[in-house]
Amino acid sequence: MTPHSVLAITDFSNQGDHALARAGYLCAAHGATLKLLCVAYPGEPPPPDAACRLAHHALQLHQRHGIRVRALSRLAFSLDDVLASARCADLLVWGTAPARGVRAFLVGQPVEAVLRRCQRPVLVVRRPAHAPYRSLVVAVDFTEASRSLVDLGFALNQQAKVELFHAISTANEGKLRYAEVSEHAIKVYRDQCRRYAQDRMFWMTDSYDSRRNRVLSAIGHGDPARQVLVQQQRSNAELVVVGKHPASALSDFLFGSVAQRVLDHGRDRDVLVVPHDHQPASSATAIQRLEAEPGAMRRLRAGAPRAPVRPSPAGMPAKLRSGWTAASDPA
Repeated sequence: MTPHSVLAITDFSNQGDHALARAGYLCAAHGATLKLLCVAYPGEPPPPDAACRLAHHALQLHQRHGIRVRALSRLAFSLDDVLASARCADLLVWGTAPARGVRAFLVGQPVEAVLRRCQRPVLVVRRPAHAPYRSLVVAVDFTEASRSLVDLGFALNQQAKVELFHAISTANEGKLRYAEVSEHAIKVYRDQCRRYAQDRMFWMTDSYDSRRNRVLSAIGHGDPARQVLVQQQRSNAELVVVGKHPASALSDFLFGSVAQRVLDHGRDRDVLVVPHDHQPASSATAIQRLEAEPGAMRRLRAGAPRAPVRPSPAGMPAKLRSGWTAASDPA
């Protein structure tokens, strides 16, 4: 999916400036339209000159990259305001400083609430942007949704080096040890899981023959969230791409998704979170949806239309119209 419209969200912090710069590089690479939105945390007043500063950033990005940039005049004070602006964007670029205090502990970070309800890919930017992404690590689980992660990673930069990574979870091994299964049986189970992962990884990389010189693969063993961050640090990749299943706030708080733990542990890394049910907002997709919907049908009578019995009063002069209406009314 190539992004045609990008929404960059900032709070004028250092991370917000990094997000605006990254959004500028993305829009310049794809000829996309960029919209800028300022978000204010609940209970905190926004800067008094927020609209002026946002317009200044829009002018700078337009002059630097030659892209179409528009600063939204309204501010986002709630999650609903962000989601309303995100409906017209293919990609969200998020750049806000982390929230602090008791509210952040109980409610979580604002980006976590956006990820739960937004059906658009969200790029969380934490590093300065000086050039397009040149290397990516994509966390895959061998489902069909993983293919869209790889495609979206390539869409960000066609020349980027992409590394597919899969971590074999050790949760089942813990259950086997709890059931007092022998270490030999656990080792056999681990080898079978690794062979299966290698076969599926070959199946995924084989589908990208034309890019094989830039598509790498690696397999880890352990917690998926921690292992993908270790692999990103080992390969010195500039971006981590991870998918997210639909989940409620209670489920994320109690168990924590892989995407949420990647965001929590990798606080100094850029992370692209792609919902498995994400929907692009491009005009081409909208046209396809309209064509797929059944149109309204009207029954017409065959043959030439019959001439009206009376002339239409709407096409008559005002003087004749009043006389015609009076004469045509039944007594």
